[in-house]
Order: sequence, then C-alpha cells, then structure tokens
Amino acid sequence: MISGTPPGHVPAIELRGASKVFRTPSGASHTAVRDLGLTVEQGEFVAVVGPTGCGKSTTLTLVSGLEEPTEGEVLVGGEPVTGIRPEVGFVFQQDAVFPWRTVLSNVTAGPRFRGVPRAEARERARDWLGRVGLASFADRYPHQLSGGQRKRVALAQTFVCDPAILLMDEPFSALDVQTRALMSDELLELWGGSHGGPAASVVFVTHDLEEAIALADKVVVMTAGPATVKQVFPVRLPRPRKVEAIRLEPEFVEIYREIWSSLGEEVRITRERGASRVA
Repeated sequence: MISGTPPGHVPAIELRGASKVFRTPSGASHTAVRDLGLTVEQGEFVAVVGPTGCGKSTTLTLVSGLEEPTEGEVLVGGEPVTGIRPEVGFVFQQDAVFPWRTVLSNVTAGPRFRGVPRAEARERARDWLGRVGLASFADRYPHQLSGGQRKRVALAQTFVCDPAILLMDEPFSALDVQTRALMSDELLELWGGSHGGPAASVVFVTHDLEEAIALADKVVVMTAGPATVKQVFPVRLPRPRKVEAIRLEPEFVEIYREIWSSLGEEVRITRERGASRVA
C-alpha cells in the first residue's frame, strides 16, 4: 500500500501486469499490450498518450470488459472485470448512434436498456439534451446534425446513464480545432459534477498532447507497441480550466516540454520501425 493511502482504499481502475495477445488472420500472434500496470483513482481524469498503434485503445477495451486480458488482472472498483459493466460508459471515436432514431430516442435508449421506465427515461434524456445545448434538436436525426452536435449527443448518451467510470477513445479527433476546444470545455464542465453527482473516473485516449494536458489530472505515456506504461506525469494546473486559456499558461508549456521529451522518443521508435519494414 502506498504511504498515506487510507485503509480500505480502492482505486476506480487497476491494471496489474495486464497483457493482451491477438491472433492475426494468418494465425500469427500479435501482442497489443504487455505487462501493463495502471491505477486510476476515484474521480480522477487520466489521459493516455502514445504512438499510433501502440495499444491505447486495447487498454480501454480491457477496462470496459469488451476484451479479456491474456495475462494479468483488470479490476474495476476492486473487482475483477469479467464482462461489460453497467457503471462503465464508453465514448468511441466514431459516433455510436442509431441513424434511424431521433436525438431524443438515441439518448433515451441507454436508460431504457437498463430498465428505466419510459417516461422517466425520456425526462432524463431531455434534461441531458438541455445540458449539452441540444434541447431544440430533440426531434432531429443524426444525419441532420453537425459533427460537434453528434458528439454532444454522444456525451448526453453517456452521462444520462450516470457512469462511475468514463472511457473515451479519441472522441474529438474528427472535429475542427475550434469545435474540439469547445467540446473539451463541455466535457470538463459535465465531468466536474455540474449535474449534482460525484465526478466520474475518466480514461481519455488521445494523440493530441496539448488536449491531454489541458484535460487531465495526470498524463500516462505509453511505449511503442507492444505498449506498457513508460511514465506518468501529474498535471497540477488549477481547476476549473478553460482549454484555450490554460494552453497559454507558462506552466502548461513547461509540462508539455517535459512530457514530449518522453513521448517523442516512442514516436521516433515507431517511425523507425515503420521505415525499416517498408525498406
């Protein structure tokens, strides 16, 4: 037990020596993550960065229960993950919406699947659509929305189920720079317990180091694949934060330089491996 940790302390998420090996179509094995150790505390916002293809998304699927580790343990709330858990929300890079349903119907779907009565589910869905600025779009269909609006639907879909753990896999990567900053600010506001409940524990995968620092309590740098944790950097910038404003702070620039010195090495390794394969 870490010194100063209270007795009975249980982290929100723990990966203990977790590895994941996949079989390729040719029958060969591919190790996505190896001997991965990571702890996320209750209410903590953790950003995960690393080279392309290193295994960041696999880490999320292990926590979510969509995949099982080949070796090691994955625990949520101190209990081994043996399948998909209702307290875990997942926001994917691609929009996970039903194209034939209206915005309101999409946001209502999660609570209904969990057995919430129809009237209550619709009331909760309307409340969250109001919180993400889409109250007047409840009767629209996904194809009638902009990219930023669809991401707001995805946030409402997730938060309406009141997740204790929130997994996010590059959710804003397809958005333009301005919309991305706005969505990051909205995420921080929603995550910060503005709805009256405790903040969820977040694992946010991104390729954007600036985004990671602006959002997170700590940034985890993964090695070139097969991924393991290389370094963990605390981010002690004050909250509440506004993404565009915090990037101008001298402390932000200093943290960026420190993390990039570690992350840049792994990016170079990945590029060199790719170049040698082509050659």
